[in-house]
Amino acid sequence: MYYVPRKIEAFVRENLSVFPAVAILGSRQCGKSTLVKMMEKDEVNYLYLDLQNRDDLAKLNEPSLFFRHNSDKTICLDEVQLVPDLFAVLRSEIDRERRPGRFIILGSASKNLIQHTSETLAGRVGLVDLTPFMINEVAQTSDFNLEKYWLRGGYPDSYGAVSDNASCLWRENFIRTYIERDIPQLGFQIASPQLLRILTMSAHEHGQLLNASKLASSMGLSAPTVRHYLDIMEQTYIMRSLPPYFKNTKKRLVKSPKIYIRDSGLLHQILQIKTFNDLLSNPIMGESWEGMVVENICSMARNAQCFFYRSATGEEMDLVLQYSDQLIAIECKSSTAPSVSEGFWKAIEFLNPTHTYIVAPVDSPYPLSDKVDVCNLTDMMKVVEKLQMGS
Repeated sequence: MYYVPRKIEAFVRENLSVFPAVAILGSRQCGKSTLVKMMEKDEVNYLYLDLQNRDDLAKLNEPSLFFRHNSDKTICLDEVQLVPDLFAVLRSEIDRERRPGRFIILGSASKNLIQHTSETLAGRVGLVDLTPFMINEVAQTSDFNLEKYWLRGGYPDSYGAVSDNASCLWRENFIRTYIERDIPQLGFQIASPQLLRILTMSAHEHGQLLNASKLASSMGLSAPTVRHYLDIMEQTYIMRSLPPYFKNTKKRLVKSPKIYIRDSGLLHQILQIKTFNDLLSNPIMGESWEGMVVENICSMARNAQCFFYRSATGEEMDLVLQYSDQLIAIECKSSTAPSVSEGFWKAIEFLNPTHTYIVAPVDSPYPLSDKVDVCNLTDMMKVVEKLQMGS
């Protein structure tokens, strides 16, 4: 098992000290079960049940009796979305004995898909999103390599594979299982070839403004159907949509977001980019770097609202973090010698951010101007981590 300590663990423990139940949500194979099992090693009263395992599922034939018999333990229920009837029982049990840290719920879909979590357990559950490895997690390991992380992405079994070929094989199987098993298990009846096609087309639009009508026309579907498919991929943590920044917040509701395949390794697998040399020669290299930067920062910046900025005349900023007391602007450049255009400075003039960062694969940070710094992604994550602590 390729284990890396997770930054989110402290936040999980904080939630366990407050809520009777904590839901850890994230895509399949991102490390939810491993995180809980490693936490379990530090505790005496953890009880882990995998609801895909028949023996574990059989223990819940009489769930109320089981929960009361083990009321002194923290009970972890893995893949809880497969047994939706449990939520009503959990609510009764929590209301009977409302103490922090009684249950940990693991699910491979967001709170909007596991509706019972947000409705039946409203006010009783803390919600934590877990991503695949972030760069500031793997950067602490002895074998860290930026090119490997960028190419393979952050899924533990992909990043930790013995070779690029083994990593490709794992990601190929992951995508196939996601399409053929995971989506149907959530109750969506979508033909596998159709879902694979829209996933592939979305990968080609990675880092671009969403044009649902264009995608719909090329697939012979309606725009609402395409948006529905994209929403499913977002709610299952495969895709991220980034809304535009406007000082007039009403405009954000009607303007198109940018879309990203959240994991760079999955993006490269869908586009058949198998080696780092393939990536260097592919036109999507810049958007791939941008997506990796956006995903890492947005995953870390839990206390910020995340946007991109683009004006009618073309001035653009890849990422804008809006905290309660400051605005941070971030531009992504895949070059080791990044340069910026006049539009970059005009975007800064409009946004008037507290500080601006250009995130590029450079060895060490350096200032570009008084309020603009060039840095690598690992250093940028340290900045975001400090912002989290201060917000």
